[in-house]
Amino acid sequence: MTTPASPASMPAAFAAPRPACAPLVAPLVYIKLVFVALFWGGTFIAGRIVAQALPALTAASGRFAVAVALLLVLAWKVEGGLPRLSRTQMLTTAALGFTGIFLYNLCFLAALARMPAGRTALFVALNPIVTALASALLLRERLGRVKWLGIAIAFAGTAVIITRGDPLGALHDIGKSLGAGELLMFCAISCWAAYTLIGRAALRGLTPIAATTYAGLWGLAFLASGAAFEFPSIHFAALTWRVWASIAYLGVFGTVLGFVWYYEGVKAIGPSRTAVFNNLVPVFGIALAALLLDEPVLASMLVGGALAIAGVFLTNRQSSGVNK
Repeated sequence: MTTPASPASMPAAFAAPRPACAPLVAPLVYIKLVFVALFWGGTFIAGRIVAQALPALTAASGRFAVAVALLLVLAWKVEGGLPRLSRTQMLTTAALGFTGIFLYNLCFLAALARMPAGRTALFVALNPIVTALASALLLRERLGRVKWLGIAIAFAGTAVIITRGDPLGALHDIGKSLGAGELLMFCAISCWAAYTLIGRAALRGLTPIAATTYAGLWGLAFLASGAAFEFPSIHFAALTWRVWASIAYLGVFGTVLGFVWYYEGVKAIGPSRTAVFNNLVPVFGIALAALLLDEPVLASMLVGGALAIAGVFLTNRQSSGVNK
């Protein structure tokens, strides 16, 4: 499911290990992965449309009502249904639903209600960086010099984006650069990092489809409980077709189809090579926001986005047996 992330992407913790000798991969796999990045880039445009028309909890509930219905069909078709959960699995999937679906989407859509879609998309480049830092702090995973350099470059790129190309000037008036939208996106990224780390425990005994479907069910329950208080004030009949189409897009393309195709890539070429395609998500997000929403593309967005993506590439680079 996205982040954003997802999105707009699925966490690396849900990735199957790459076989030692991967067969020759059909070009269709790479084409599908490009489309996955396009779908996830499009979630920022659809999310922006929905967030301006509906409260965040209601919008997210609509997205996951569609997604969960399709995930249940997928689980039945591919795996014959969902397994019974142990008490530990109930707790871990509930934690997944609370962090990666309820809190992430609440912050993500609330940020999109306050920020342009293209600017929001660039923040998602920080997802793997924050996850790497959380792994180092909480799980004592060691980061080498190259990874620390990548983290520093990615944060420098983010500073350029946030301050619109004037990081030094922003120090004198940080409130002008760092508003509610930016803070909400940082919260969303932190929630996705927690989701990724919890996912490592959730996959002990559960397939990715089962873990994601249960997380979706929990997340939808949390979202709908909060959205019930918003329903009386919403005039659903007044919503335009663009809002309904955006909700359907978020559920079908941004969540389910993106998930299925992403894991086809994981299975065919391995998680590390598949994850590289995530770097295209902010690129598509900016391009689609400019094309469909007439949002301006600032030079600071291009420079900062390039730095952030370069930092992510360095952080995710596979070492050759030596922790540099």
